[in-house]
Amino acid sequence: MTSISTVGHADIGAVPKAKSRNIALDRARTFLTLVVLLHHAVIPYTYFGHTDPKYFFGFDMIVLATDSFFMAMFFFLSGLFAWSGIARKGPLNYLQDRLLRLGLPFVICAFTLIPLAYYAISLRHHPEIGFSEYWWNMITKGPWPSGPLWFLWVLLGFDVVACILHRLSPNLLDPINRLSLYGRRRPAVFFAVMLAVTAAFYVPGLMRYGPSSWFEFGPFSVQHGRVMLYASYFFFGAGIGVANMDRGLLAADGRMAKVSWDWMVLAIVPYCLLWGLIFIKREILGNPSPLPNWYEGLYAVCFAVFSVAIMFLILAFFQRFRQSGSAKLLDPMQADAYGMFLVHYPIALWLQYWLFDYDLPAIVKATIGFVLTVAFSWALTRALRQIPGATKVL
Repeated sequence: MTSISTVGHADIGAVPKAKSRNIALDRARTFLTLVVLLHHAVIPYTYFGHTDPKYFFGFDMIVLATDSFFMAMFFFLSGLFAWSGIARKGPLNYLQDRLLRLGLPFVICAFTLIPLAYYAISLRHHPEIGFSEYWWNMITKGPWPSGPLWFLWVLLGFDVVACILHRLSPNLLDPINRLSLYGRRRPAVFFAVMLAVTAAFYVPGLMRYGPSSWFEFGPFSVQHGRVMLYASYFFFGAGIGVANMDRGLLAADGRMAKVSWDWMVLAIVPYCLLWGLIFIKREILGNPSPLPNWYEGLYAVCFAVFSVAIMFLILAFFQRFRQSGSAKLLDPMQADAYGMFLVHYPIALWLQYWLFDYDLPAIVKATIGFVLTVAFSWALTRALRQIPGATKVL
Protein backbone atom coordinates (compact mmCIF):
# COMPACT_ATOMS: atom_id res chain seq x y z
CA MET A 1 0.00 0.00 0.00
CA THR A 2 1.31 3.45 -0.85
CA SER A 3 1.86 5.56 2.25
CA ILE A 4 0.61 9.11 2.64
CA SER A 5 4.13 10.45 3.06
CA THR A 6 5.28 9.22 -0.37
CA VAL A 7 2.30 10.24 -2.50
CA GLY A 8 2.96 12.85 -5.15
CA HIS A 9 6.29 14.29 -3.88
CA ALA A 10 7.49 15.12 -7.38
CA ASP A 11 4.38 17.03 -8.35
CA ILE A 12 3.47 18.91 -5.17
CA GLY A 13 6.26 21.43 -5.36
CA ALA A 14 5.56 22.42 -8.96
CA VAL A 15 4.00 25.78 -9.67
CA PRO A 16 0.45 24.95 -10.77
CA LYS A 17 -0.85 26.00 -14.12
CA ALA A 18 -4.11 27.86 -14.49
CA LYS A 19 -6.87 25.40 -13.76
CA SER A 20 -9.76 24.61 -16.06
CA ARG A 21 -13.24 24.89 -14.65
CA ASN A 22 -14.33 22.05 -12.41
CA ILE A 23 -18.00 21.54 -13.18
CA ALA A 24 -18.76 19.71 -9.94
CA LEU A 25 -17.20 22.45 -7.81
CA ASP A 26 -18.94 25.19 -9.78
CA ARG A 27 -22.28 23.50 -9.22
CA ALA A 28 -21.54 22.99 -5.53
CA ARG A 29 -20.77 26.70 -5.19
CA THR A 30 -23.94 27.68 -7.04
CA PHE A 31 -25.95 25.28 -4.90
CA LEU A 32 -24.49 26.83 -1.75
CA THR A 33 -25.49 30.27 -2.99
CA LEU A 34 -29.07 29.06 -3.31
CA VAL A 35 -28.80 27.59 0.19
CA VAL A 36 -27.83 31.05 1.49
CA LEU A 37 -30.85 32.58 -0.22
CA LEU A 38 -33.08 29.85 1.19
CA HIS A 39 -31.66 30.38 4.68
CA HIS A 40 -32.48 34.08 4.61
CA ALA A 41 -35.91 33.43 3.06
CA VAL A 42 -37.10 31.07 5.81
CA ILE A 43 -35.38 32.38 8.94
CA PRO A 44 -38.14 34.95 9.76
CA TYR A 45 -40.60 32.06 10.01
CA THR A 46 -38.63 29.98 12.51
CA TYR A 47 -39.43 29.76 16.21
CA PHE A 48 -36.76 32.32 17.08
CA GLY A 49 -37.09 34.35 13.88
CA HIS A 50 -38.70 37.31 15.67
CA THR A 51 -39.60 39.16 12.46
CA ASP A 52 -42.92 37.53 11.48
CA PRO A 53 -45.67 35.99 13.63
CA LYS A 54 -46.05 33.05 11.25
CA TYR A 55 -44.04 29.97 12.11
CA PHE A 56 -43.25 26.54 10.67
CA PHE A 57 -41.08 24.02 12.52
CA GLY A 58 -39.68 22.63 9.28
CA PHE A 59 -37.87 25.91 8.78
CA ASP A 60 -36.13 25.46 12.13
CA MET A 61 -34.84 22.16 10.78
CA ILE A 62 -33.56 23.88 7.64
CA VAL A 63 -31.89 26.72 9.51
CA LEU A 64 -30.16 24.42 11.98
CA ALA A 65 -28.72 22.43 9.09
CA THR A 66 -27.66 25.37 6.93
CA ASP A 67 -26.18 27.40 9.76
CA SER A 68 -24.08 24.41 10.75
CA PHE A 69 -22.15 24.08 7.51
CA PHE A 70 -22.72 26.48 4.64
CA MET A 71 -20.33 29.31 5.54
CA ALA A 72 -17.58 26.87 6.52
CA MET A 73 -18.02 25.16 3.16
CA PHE A 74 -17.80 28.51 1.37
CA PHE A 75 -14.42 29.08 3.00
CA PHE A 76 -13.33 25.58 1.96
CA LEU A 77 -14.32 26.15 -1.68
CA SER A 78 -12.63 29.56 -1.67
CA GLY A 79 -9.47 28.07 -0.24
CA LEU A 80 -9.23 25.47 -3.03
CA PHE A 81 -7.86 28.07 -5.43
CA ALA A 82 -5.94 30.28 -2.99
CA TRP A 83 -2.53 28.60 -2.72
CA SER A 84 -2.28 27.76 -6.41
CA GLY A 85 -3.39 31.31 -7.26
CA ILE A 86 -0.68 32.81 -5.07
CA ALA A 87 1.94 30.54 -6.61
CA ARG A 88 0.83 31.40 -10.14
CA LYS A 89 0.34 35.17 -9.78
CA GLY A 90 2.63 36.06 -6.90
CA PRO A 91 1.37 37.36 -3.52
CA LEU A 92 1.04 41.03 -4.50
CA ASN A 93 -0.84 40.42 -7.74
CA TYR A 94 -3.03 37.84 -6.04
CA LEU A 95 -3.95 40.26 -3.24
CA GLN A 96 -4.64 42.98 -5.77
CA ASP A 97 -7.14 40.69 -7.47
CA ARG A 98 -8.73 39.76 -4.14
CA LEU A 99 -9.06 43.39 -3.10
CA LEU A 100 -10.97 44.01 -6.32
CA ARG A 101 -13.09 40.88 -5.95
CA LEU A 102 -13.72 41.02 -2.18
CA GLY A 103 -12.67 44.37 -0.72
CA LEU A 104 -14.40 46.64 -3.23
CA PRO A 105 -17.80 44.85 -3.04
CA PHE A 106 -17.59 44.83 0.75
CA VAL A 107 -17.08 48.60 0.93
CA ILE A 108 -19.74 49.40 -1.66
CA CYS A 109 -22.34 47.07 -0.16
CA ALA A 110 -21.59 48.12 3.43
CA PHE A 111 -22.51 51.70 2.55
CA THR A 112 -25.47 50.96 0.28
CA LEU A 113 -27.13 47.53 0.25
CA ILE A 114 -26.71 46.76 3.94
CA PRO A 115 -28.35 49.97 5.24
CA LEU A 116 -31.09 49.49 2.64
CA ALA A 117 -31.66 45.93 3.82
CA TYR A 118 -31.86 46.69 7.53
CA TYR A 119 -34.04 49.74 6.96
CA ALA A 120 -36.83 47.27 6.09
CA ILE A 121 -36.62 45.99 9.68
CA SER A 122 -36.32 49.48 11.17
CA LEU A 123 -39.30 50.76 9.23
CA ARG A 124 -41.51 48.11 10.84
CA HIS A 125 -40.68 49.40 14.33
CA HIS A 126 -39.88 53.08 13.67
CA PRO A 127 -41.86 54.27 10.64
CA GLU A 128 -41.18 57.90 11.56
CA ILE A 129 -37.46 57.59 10.77
CA GLY A 130 -36.58 58.30 7.16
CA PHE A 131 -33.94 56.38 5.27
CA SER A 132 -31.39 59.20 5.15
CA GLU A 133 -31.59 59.64 8.92
CA TYR A 134 -31.40 55.88 9.45
CA TRP A 135 -28.41 55.60 7.11
CA TRP A 136 -26.53 58.41 8.86
CA ASN A 137 -27.18 56.96 12.30
CA MET A 138 -26.01 53.53 11.20
CA ILE A 139 -22.78 54.88 9.68
CA THR A 140 -21.90 57.32 12.43
CA LYS A 141 -23.40 55.88 15.62
CA GLY A 142 -24.00 52.21 14.91
CA PRO A 143 -24.71 49.45 15.20
CA TRP A 144 -23.56 48.86 11.64
CA PRO A 145 -24.31 45.20 10.85
CA SER A 146 -22.82 43.60 7.79
CA GLY A 147 -25.41 40.88 7.23
CA PRO A 148 -23.91 38.04 5.16
CA LEU A 149 -21.15 40.33 3.87
CA TRP A 150 -18.93 39.58 6.87
CA PHE A 151 -17.81 36.61 4.78
CA LEU A 152 -15.99 38.94 2.36
CA TRP A 153 -13.68 40.68 4.79
CA VAL A 154 -12.92 37.49 6.73
CA LEU A 155 -12.07 35.67 3.49
CA LEU A 156 -9.87 38.59 2.46
CA GLY A 157 -8.11 38.32 5.82
CA PHE A 158 -7.48 34.61 5.24
CA ASP A 159 -6.10 35.43 1.80
CA VAL A 160 -3.67 37.91 3.36
CA VAL A 161 -2.53 35.29 5.87
CA ALA A 162 -2.15 32.74 3.06
CA CYS A 163 0.05 35.16 1.10
CA ILE A 164 2.26 35.72 4.12
CA LEU A 165 2.55 32.00 4.81
CA HIS A 166 3.27 31.24 1.16
CA ARG A 167 6.04 33.82 1.17
CA LEU A 168 7.54 32.23 4.28
CA SER A 169 7.22 28.64 3.02
CA PRO A 170 5.64 27.69 -0.34
CA ASN A 171 5.65 24.04 0.76
CA LEU A 172 3.82 24.64 4.03
CA LEU A 173 0.58 22.97 2.92
CA ASP A 174 2.18 20.05 1.11
CA PRO A 175 1.16 17.57 3.87
CA ILE A 176 -2.50 18.40 3.27
CA ASN A 177 -1.98 17.95 -0.46
CA ARG A 178 -0.36 14.55 0.07
CA LEU A 179 -3.29 13.63 2.29
CA SER A 180 -5.63 14.71 -0.51
CA LEU A 181 -3.81 12.54 -3.04
CA TYR A 182 -4.04 9.63 -0.64
CA GLY A 183 -7.69 10.48 -0.07
CA ARG A 184 -8.47 9.72 -3.70
CA ARG A 185 -8.66 6.06 -2.66
CA ARG A 186 -9.08 6.50 1.10
CA PRO A 187 -11.39 9.50 1.58
CA ALA A 188 -12.26 8.33 5.09
CA VAL A 189 -8.68 9.11 6.17
CA PHE A 190 -8.96 12.69 4.92
CA PHE A 191 -12.37 12.97 6.57
CA ALA A 192 -11.00 11.79 9.92
CA VAL A 193 -8.03 14.16 9.84
CA MET A 194 -10.13 17.14 8.77
CA LEU A 195 -12.72 16.39 11.43
CA ALA A 196 -10.07 16.10 14.14
CA VAL A 197 -8.43 19.40 13.18
CA THR A 198 -11.62 21.40 12.69
CA ALA A 199 -13.09 20.06 15.93
CA ALA A 200 -9.87 20.94 17.77
CA PHE A 201 -10.30 24.54 16.63
CA TYR A 202 -14.07 24.78 17.05
CA VAL A 203 -14.82 23.00 20.33
CA PRO A 204 -12.64 25.23 22.57
CA GLY A 205 -13.90 28.32 20.74
CA LEU A 206 -17.54 27.50 21.32
CA MET A 207 -16.93 26.57 24.95
CA ARG A 208 -15.03 29.80 25.52
CA TYR A 209 -17.28 32.27 23.70
CA GLY A 210 -20.61 30.49 23.22
CA PRO A 211 -22.68 30.64 20.02
CA SER A 212 -23.80 34.27 20.24
CA SER A 213 -20.58 36.21 20.82
CA TRP A 214 -19.52 38.37 17.86
CA PHE A 215 -16.54 40.58 17.20
CA GLU A 216 -17.96 43.86 15.91
CA PHE A 217 -16.17 46.98 14.72
CA GLY A 218 -18.21 49.11 12.37
CA PRO A 219 -19.33 46.82 9.52
CA PHE A 220 -16.61 44.29 10.41
CA SER A 221 -18.07 41.38 12.33
CA VAL A 222 -17.50 37.65 12.83
CA GLN A 223 -18.45 35.07 15.43
CA HIS A 224 -15.67 34.65 17.97
CA GLY A 225 -16.28 30.94 18.37
CA ARG A 226 -16.20 30.16 14.65
CA VAL A 227 -13.39 32.22 13.18
CA MET A 228 -10.77 29.49 13.68
CA LEU A 229 -13.20 26.88 12.37
CA TYR A 230 -13.53 28.91 9.18
CA ALA A 231 -9.76 29.31 8.98
CA SER A 232 -9.25 25.56 9.23
CA TYR A 233 -11.73 24.93 6.41
CA PHE A 234 -10.04 27.56 4.25
CA PHE A 235 -6.57 26.10 4.70
CA PHE A 236 -7.74 22.52 4.18
CA GLY A 237 -9.17 23.71 0.88
CA ALA A 238 -5.93 25.56 0.10
CA GLY A 239 -3.95 22.40 0.84
CA ILE A 240 -6.04 20.34 -1.55
CA GLY A 241 -5.56 22.99 -4.22
CA VAL A 242 -1.76 23.19 -3.89
CA ALA A 243 -1.41 20.91 -6.93
CA ASN A 244 -3.10 17.99 -8.67
CA MET A 245 -6.57 18.76 -7.35
CA ASP A 246 -7.99 16.68 -10.19
CA ARG A 247 -6.02 13.67 -8.93
CA GLY A 248 -6.71 13.98 -5.23
CA LEU A 249 -9.70 13.80 -2.93
CA LEU A 250 -11.93 15.63 -5.42
CA ALA A 251 -10.93 13.60 -8.47
CA ALA A 252 -13.83 12.70 -10.73
CA ASP A 253 -12.90 9.02 -10.52
CA GLY A 254 -12.03 9.12 -6.82
CA ARG A 255 -13.68 7.00 -4.17
CA MET A 256 -15.25 9.96 -2.38
CA ALA A 257 -18.17 10.08 -4.81
CA LYS A 258 -18.66 6.31 -4.67
CA VAL A 259 -19.39 6.23 -0.94
CA SER A 260 -21.93 9.06 -0.86
CA TRP A 261 -24.38 7.03 1.23
CA ASP A 262 -21.76 6.76 3.97
CA TRP A 263 -21.47 10.54 4.12
CA MET A 264 -25.25 10.77 4.38
CA VAL A 265 -25.30 8.55 7.46
CA LEU A 266 -22.39 10.48 8.97
CA ALA A 267 -24.39 13.69 8.46
CA ILE A 268 -27.81 12.48 9.65
CA VAL A 269 -26.62 10.99 12.94
CA PRO A 270 -24.96 14.13 14.39
CA TYR A 271 -27.79 16.29 13.02
CA CYS A 272 -30.30 14.22 15.02
CA LEU A 273 -28.03 14.45 18.05
CA LEU A 274 -28.02 18.24 17.71
CA TRP A 275 -31.81 18.21 17.96
CA GLY A 276 -31.57 15.95 20.97
CA LEU A 277 -29.26 18.42 22.66
CA ILE A 278 -31.58 21.31 21.76
CA PHE A 279 -34.44 19.40 23.41
CA ILE A 280 -32.32 18.89 26.54
CA LYS A 281 -31.44 22.58 26.60
CA ARG A 282 -35.03 23.76 26.28
CA GLU A 283 -37.05 21.13 28.13
CA ILE A 284 -34.65 19.78 30.76
CA LEU A 285 -32.09 22.49 31.45
CA GLY A 286 -34.58 25.34 30.94
CA ASN A 287 -32.47 27.41 28.54
CA PRO A 288 -29.84 28.47 31.10
CA SER A 289 -27.35 31.20 30.29
CA PRO A 290 -24.57 30.37 30.19
CA LEU A 291 -24.95 26.73 29.25
CA PRO A 292 -22.89 24.08 31.08
CA ASN A 293 -19.48 23.34 29.59
CA TRP A 294 -20.37 19.69 29.04
CA TYR A 295 -23.34 20.77 26.93
CA GLU A 296 -21.34 23.23 24.84
CA GLY A 297 -18.65 20.61 24.32
CA LEU A 298 -21.08 17.91 23.16
CA TYR A 299 -22.91 20.34 20.90
CA ALA A 300 -19.63 21.50 19.36
CA VAL A 301 -18.52 17.94 18.63
CA CYS A 302 -21.84 17.06 16.94
CA PHE A 303 -21.69 20.33 15.02
CA ALA A 304 -18.16 19.60 13.81
CA VAL A 305 -19.03 16.08 12.64
CA PHE A 306 -22.16 17.24 10.83
CA SER A 307 -20.36 20.15 9.18
CA VAL A 308 -17.60 18.03 7.64
CA ALA A 309 -19.95 15.16 6.73
CA ILE A 310 -22.54 17.30 4.96
CA MET A 311 -19.79 19.03 3.00
CA PHE A 312 -18.40 15.67 1.90
CA LEU A 313 -21.94 14.57 0.99
CA ILE A 314 -22.55 17.62 -1.19
CA LEU A 315 -19.18 17.38 -2.92
CA ALA A 316 -19.68 13.65 -3.47
CA PHE A 317 -23.15 14.23 -4.91
CA PHE A 318 -21.97 16.73 -7.51
CA GLN A 319 -18.98 14.57 -8.40
CA ARG A 320 -21.09 11.44 -8.72
CA PHE A 321 -23.91 13.01 -10.71
CA ARG A 322 -21.93 15.45 -12.83
CA GLN A 323 -23.74 14.17 -15.94
CA SER A 324 -27.17 14.32 -14.30
CA GLY A 325 -29.74 16.54 -15.94
CA SER A 326 -30.91 17.88 -12.58
CA ALA A 327 -27.37 18.96 -11.66
CA LYS A 328 -27.02 20.72 -15.01
CA LEU A 329 -29.95 22.98 -14.09
CA LEU A 330 -27.51 24.98 -11.96
CA ASP A 331 -25.18 25.74 -14.86
CA PRO A 332 -26.96 28.85 -16.24
CA MET A 333 -26.69 30.48 -12.82
CA GLN A 334 -23.01 29.67 -12.26
CA ALA A 335 -21.53 32.91 -13.58
CA ASP A 336 -24.02 35.00 -11.58
CA ALA A 337 -23.85 33.13 -8.26
CA TYR A 338 -21.38 35.48 -6.58
CA GLY A 339 -23.35 38.55 -7.60
CA MET A 340 -26.54 36.95 -6.29
CA PHE A 341 -24.84 36.40 -2.95
CA LEU A 342 -23.88 40.07 -2.83
CA VAL A 343 -27.22 41.64 -3.76
CA HIS A 344 -29.83 39.26 -2.40
CA TYR A 345 -30.06 40.43 1.21
CA PRO A 346 -32.01 43.70 0.78
CA ILE A 347 -34.28 41.93 -1.70
CA ALA A 348 -35.02 39.17 0.82
CA LEU A 349 -35.68 41.58 3.71
CA TRP A 350 -37.92 43.91 1.73
CA LEU A 351 -39.97 40.97 0.42
CA GLN A 352 -40.43 39.86 4.04
CA TYR A 353 -41.49 43.40 4.95
CA TRP A 354 -44.06 43.36 2.15
CA LEU A 355 -45.37 39.91 3.13
CA PHE A 356 -45.62 40.70 6.84
CA ASP A 357 -49.21 42.04 6.77
CA TYR A 358 -50.60 39.22 4.64
CA ASP A 359 -52.35 36.48 6.57
CA LEU A 360 -50.66 33.62 4.75
CA PRO A 361 -49.15 30.40 6.08
CA ALA A 362 -45.43 30.54 6.81
CA ILE A 363 -44.73 28.01 4.03
CA VAL A 364 -46.47 30.22 1.46
CA LYS A 365 -44.65 33.34 2.62
CA ALA A 366 -41.27 31.63 2.61
CA THR A 367 -41.86 30.09 -0.82
CA ILE A 368 -42.85 33.43 -2.33
CA GLY A 369 -39.89 35.11 -0.65
CA PHE A 370 -37.39 32.50 -1.82
CA VAL A 371 -38.59 32.31 -5.42
CA LEU A 372 -38.72 36.09 -5.83
CA THR A 373 -35.38 36.58 -4.06
CA VAL A 374 -33.74 34.17 -6.49
CA ALA A 375 -35.45 35.74 -9.50
CA PHE A 376 -34.78 39.38 -8.58
CA SER A 377 -31.21 38.86 -7.40
CA TRP A 378 -30.40 36.86 -10.52
CA ALA A 379 -31.94 39.49 -12.78
CA LEU A 380 -30.17 42.33 -10.95
CA THR A 381 -26.84 40.54 -11.15
CA ARG A 382 -27.31 39.91 -14.86
CA ALA A 383 -28.01 43.62 -15.34
CA LEU A 384 -25.03 44.73 -13.25
CA ARG A 385 -22.70 42.41 -15.15
CA GLN A 386 -23.52 44.29 -18.33
CA ILE A 387 -21.68 47.34 -16.96
CA PRO A 388 -18.19 47.53 -18.54
CA GLY A 389 -15.63 46.01 -16.18
CA ALA A 390 -18.25 44.67 -13.75
CA THR A 391 -17.46 41.04 -14.55
CA LYS A 392 -14.03 41.49 -12.94
CA VAL A 393 -15.85 42.09 -9.64
CA LEU A 394 -19.10 40.14 -10.08
